Amino acid sequence: MLNRPFRGSAAVAAGWATPGQLRGPRFHRLFSDVYVPAAPGLDPSHLAVRARGAYLLVEGRGAVGGWAAAELLGASCGPANALVDLVVPGGTQRGQPGLRVRRGRLLTGETMLVDGVRVTSALRTAFDLACRGPLWDGIVAVDALARVGEFEPSELLALRTRHLGARGSARLPKIVRRADRRSGSPMETRIRLAIGDAGLPRPVLQHPVGPYELDLSYPLLLLAFEYNGGDHLEPERALRDLAREAHLARAGWRVVRFSAVEVHRHPERVAARVRRELEAACRARGLDPARLAGHL
Repeated sequence: MLNRPFRGSAAVAAGWATPGQLRGPRFHRLFSDVYVPAAPGLDPSHLAVRARGAYLLVEGRGAVGGWAAAELLGASCGPANALVDLVVPGGTQRGQPGLRVRRGRLLTGETMLVDGVRVTSALRTAFDLACRGPLWDGIVAVDALARVGEFEPSELLALRTRHLGARGSARLPKIVRRADRRSGSPMETRIRLAIGDAGLPRPVLQHPVGPYELDLSYPLLLLAFEYNGGDHLEPERALRDLAREAHLARAGWRVVRFSAVEVHRHPERVAARVRRELEAACRARGLDPARLAGHL
């Protein structure tokens, strides 16, 4: 009980806390009868913490699914404020603020235990997320979960035969065609999708240059595009970045970076910048960009 969510009724019955203490500053209420200690390093708003708390409501009768399952599986790719999905085959469990109950079958092999919490498997989680919500979000989820779960996106089509008629499953072939488990992060996936939707040549993923890999690149043009995340501001990471940039510059590479605001809110600007950079790199080499699709 000291460092993870717990049932309030169980704490009271065991004499660990009183109802008054549960309402006080020592604890945060996550859901009905589910609390977490107010402790340093334990953020009650974090999706993983909320997911662990929600599971207490269906322990033995269901599993954590959706973005929360992805978070616990190590494939963090959803909104920080995402609802916690609980997948249950039946029963009377109801949703509540911050928690959504989804009724559905959980077949053999479609769940697993992660530190005591039953979650939908990486493949099943990818299937569920690919079948609902915005198309790009589905592709982001498949990329991240395929990388962590070490499965090929095409395996989703086989899983579809076990869940015939599942809502949203008709779009799975489109998502599978555009998914790529080599994507290193959700933001890389979004940059790649912006490039693809603009009709630009498909970049190479994780192209090696000495000891480093480039997120998205056009090796023939020595041109690369990457996401510039907040972790790049940390001192140790910044020093590594300087060494990396120096190595790439010596090798003749031009690296263009995009911010989270650009990637999330202005994908059309991302695509426009990529187009300009491609055209400039082609002109500098006397190449025709219109003839280079598939050869960069």
